[in-house]
Amino acid sequence: MGTPTEHFISHLIELRNRLLRIVLGFVLVFIGLFPFANKIYALLAAPMLAQLPEGGQMIATAVTTPFFVPMKVAMMVAFIISLPHTLYQIWAFVAPGLYNHEKKLVVPVIAASTLLFIIGMVFAYFAVFPTVFGFIVGSAPVGVAVMTDIGEYLDFVMTLFMAFGLAFEVPIAVVLIARFGWVSVAQLKEARSYVIVGAFILGAIFTPPDIISQFMLAVPLWLLYEIGILISKYTTPKNPSELSSIKAQV
Repeated sequence: MGTPTEHFISHLIELRNRLLRIVLGFVLVFIGLFPFANKIYALLAAPMLAQLPEGGQMIATAVTTPFFVPMKVAMMVAFIISLPHTLYQIWAFVAPGLYNHEKKLVVPVIAASTLLFIIGMVFAYFAVFPTVFGFIVGSAPVGVAVMTDIGEYLDFVMTLFMAFGLAFEVPIAVVLIARFGWVSVAQLKEARSYVIVGAFILGAIFTPPDIISQFMLAVPLWLLYEIGILISKYTTPKNPSELSSIKAQV
């Protein structure tokens, strides 16, 4: 048996090693993607370029953006590709301190959260981007050429990616708060009207001011909330003693 100080130091060493492995995994994927950074950015820019008039193009207003913007996109893709490895390292570090029921829950939650976040980004790319950019280009006054700066474009699509990625996490959040007994399924149903209003408010904040784009964020948010309630019915402990035990351990 070691002293508390020795245990603390060993945990710090373990944490350092896990962080180094996370960084190494990310760096290796990024190095592999870096030669293709321009092609990856071209894929990201395709929804906008498809909506521009014939001969339309994007521009770079700063000296360094033609280099740094594709590099940032490659870093974003590298982060997504290396995410399973990152989550495994986090899991391996925290697993020894978890209860058995928490160990059984964490792996499915992490896997489902990652999958749903990526699905949200895919939905944004294939369904939302064409609608949003079509509205933006179509609303330009006569005689105004739409030539978006590639840096501002990246910031804009990253905001939408985050908004839809996080929106698709709603079922996970609903299931967890019901599973741990913080809110009952009945209370989740009662809050439905507030969730719908909140979904449309978020849609108005994170999307351009056209009603279609707002609906494309608000409606999935609401439907995902309903899916979370449905799943909660089958995953929430029915036995009061079991629920009390889970609350006591959280």
